Amino acid sequence: MGGSIRAQGTEPAQTHGGVRIAGVDVSAVDMDRALEVLGSHIRDRRRGYVCVSDVHSLMRASRDPQLREVFSRAVLTTPDGMPLVWAGRRAGAANMGRVCGPDLLPALLAAGLEHGWKSHFVGGRPEVVAALRANLERMVPGVDITGMVSPPFRTLSKEEDAALVDEINAAGPDIVWVGLGAPKQEYWMAEHRDSLNAPLLIGVGAAFDMHAGNIPRAPGWMRKYGLEWLFRFSKEPRRLWRRYLSTIPGFVFALLKQKPRLVPPQ
Repeated sequence: MGGSIRAQGTEPAQTHGGVRIAGVDVSAVDMDRALEVLGSHIRDRRRGYVCVSDVHSLMRASRDPQLREVFSRAVLTTPDGMPLVWAGRRAGAANMGRVCGPDLLPALLAAGLEHGWKSHFVGGRPEVVAALRANLERMVPGVDITGMVSPPFRTLSKEEDAALVDEINAAGPDIVWVGLGAPKQEYWMAEHRDSLNAPLLIGVGAAFDMHAGNIPRAPGWMRKYGLEWLFRFSKEPRRLWRRYLSTIPGFVFALLKQKPRLVPPQ
């Protein structure tokens, strides 16, 4: 990845309390609390980044100390997926609720309308970001989007990376939304945190494709009962079967081996 992953300008995660699940600290928040915390960071101009973690991302972090460190330095590591919410509630975080990228994105955009918060987007193919912009402007009328960047999939040169940072800073956003896929987006946020002036960087994974209309979302009842993974598997079985075969049993085993527990605020 190059360079240190530790963003020196951020406060540690779990300042607001969390739950340790499979050795990874997940913030004990619901959507309302997450919006409150993130809004406070923007208003106070405090720099930080947000990891939106589903079971797959959490299990990767549990096995990878470097990625786990990235998660630990996040302002919030939100529970994207009902299994994480259920684990958190069993540990005693009664108010923990699902905070996934496709829901957080429009919710925070809408919350920022009265404050004039501006957003920049990094990630996705050119056709994806074009559709994403049009759909978000329809969904959240008045949203202020300062730019949409579709970087190449290859590693950027130092000159290209510096130009990207300059472009984002010149646009002056309050939030940089990152849709590079996990764990690439988490490493990108940690590495670029100090060079970007925006208070918040938020990695939202597949939210770009979902709001661009490229990936359908599961019905509400499936999301409520933790079955969104089954819906996605039914749409892309050839791509996802290996992921789910390794992730789901590993997650269950990790819960049996190490009971989730509350982590007090720091």
